[in-house]
Amino acid sequence: MPTVVVDALSRHRVRQAKEREAAGLEWEESPLVFTTSTGRHVEPRNLNTAYTRLLARTDLRPIRFHDLRHTCATLLLSRGVSPRMVMDILGHSQIAVTMNIYGHVIPAMQQEAAGQIDAALGDLDEDQDDEDERDDG
Repeated sequence: MPTVVVDALSRHRVRQAKEREAAGLEWEESPLVFTTSTGRHVEPRNLNTAYTRLLARTDLRPIRFHDLRHTCATLLLSRGVSPRMVMDILGHSQIAVTMNIYGHVIPAMQQEAAGQIDAALGDLDEDQDDEDERDDG
């Protein structure tokens, strides 16, 4: 798990322990990571309301909560994470599902790869030119 996520979950655990203490007998134990201030599950509409309020306090473009999943996948693919790993992270059962949804990101990755090959071969070509000049000299 990324360090930034581990750190955020650690801070969340501390906040949740304070909520548990404040709730006293009202607290409902559950295996959930994210709960209400009394330990119950968070209703989807309440999550969306809180998310919308959070976005309003930022300069970020508003997107649906579910779009965060797509953003994550697109960022991972654009950073060179293999489609197979993205499939595993998203919980897709088949690579075809991931590729059907996020295949549009791959051409940009191919263009980047081509640029990397150009750079590598360009360096080799320059080395060959230097060698040819020495042989002619």
